[in-house]
Amino acid sequence: MTRKWFAIPLWQRVVAALALGIVTGLVWGPGAESIKIIGDIFIAFIKMLVVPLIFFSLVAGVAAIGDLRKLGSVGGRAALLFIVTGQIAVWLGLLMGTLLAPGSGLDVGSIERGAIPEPQDTGWRDMLLSIVPQSPVQVMADVNVLPLIVFAMLIGIGILMAEKDGEPVARIFDSGSIVMQKVTAVVMELTPFGVFALMAWVAGTQGSDALIALAKLVGLNYLGCLIIIFVMYSAMVKFLARLPVRDFFRGIIDAMAVAYSTASSNATLPVTLRCTQRNLGVSPSVSSFVVSLGATVNMNGTAMYLGLATLFGAQVFGVSLDWGDYFMISILATAGAIGAAGIPGAGLIMMALVFGAVGVPLETIALVAGVDRIMDMMRTVTNVSGDAAITMTVASMTGEIDRAEMISADDV
Repeated sequence: MTRKWFAIPLWQRVVAALALGIVTGLVWGPGAESIKIIGDIFIAFIKMLVVPLIFFSLVAGVAAIGDLRKLGSVGGRAALLFIVTGQIAVWLGLLMGTLLAPGSGLDVGSIERGAIPEPQDTGWRDMLLSIVPQSPVQVMADVNVLPLIVFAMLIGIGILMAEKDGEPVARIFDSGSIVMQKVTAVVMELTPFGVFALMAWVAGTQGSDALIALAKLVGLNYLGCLIIIFVMYSAMVKFLARLPVRDFFRGIIDAMAVAYSTASSNATLPVTLRCTQRNLGVSPSVSSFVVSLGATVNMNGTAMYLGLATLFGAQVFGVSLDWGDYFMISILATAGAIGAAGIPGAGLIMMALVFGAVGVPLETIALVAGVDRIMDMMRTVTNVSGDAAITMTVASMTGEIDRAEMISADDV
């Protein structure tokens, strides 16, 4: 029985649990709240992963860049494109969330909420000082996002500056990142049970209104991802790389298909490398560097979703956000996406970082967890497509691409 269970792809188990949970909730009604404890346990496991996953992934990601003095034009251009596209993606999510308001009008008065962080009226000097991790241990204990990110990036930079002396430490963090990804994969196996319980609870206690709101969120997630892929990436390929857009998408279709089915940038990595080298004509040195780095730090679909989901939670629970909060979301969503591991469910884990910083109740995670896998599949397609688009653009700028191979139709 166990073998048969694990033989079914995780996404299929999650979709089945989603449908079964909705039916159970609608039939059972408010009594479905009695099984919410299963979903609460699942969410608790997710919260447990936040600090170690972010810390190890960010340090390992920075250290994986290599020698800072040898990055040259390839590393600089890739880093700039990662940051710029990430910011565009998160502001797209914020724009859609503001204009279309998927969480407005949903009555969640029956949901018990924990303490909501009160916004502090501090000046810009205090804000700058607050991102300096005076005590890294305390920062981790408090899950204080910005100083944690700063500390992790400083450790990564220190490893690079130490060169050979830093290699043993780099291997430790690289191993730690891999271990945390495995731990996350174990927790993700609980997803069908958590999804079933949470969807039964949502459908039973909130009724069809909650299901409609979640359907809007899923629809906006797909819309945002399609805009990023077919507008932003197409513009990048056409105007920066100066290459045919149709040939680009023809060349990465295999990677997009694998990304959608696995919801994992890391699992898709070998296919993405093959597509960029054989189909798009990018040199092995550039593709290996940019694609591998992008699988860790280039998560535009996740960044867009974090902005959208934060506004969804704010609208559901009536939290007022100002422009300062929007700016904070844009920074944390981009940084959180960089720290998100390229594995299924990573975006769900990053929510806790962004929500807590702007006062959005963490109970939002319980609301959206049931449909997250469906959205994660499309976000991964966006992330992987972005890795390929940036790789090809950087290769074109640096003369490391075979244009004849890129526009040929003999893709393998």
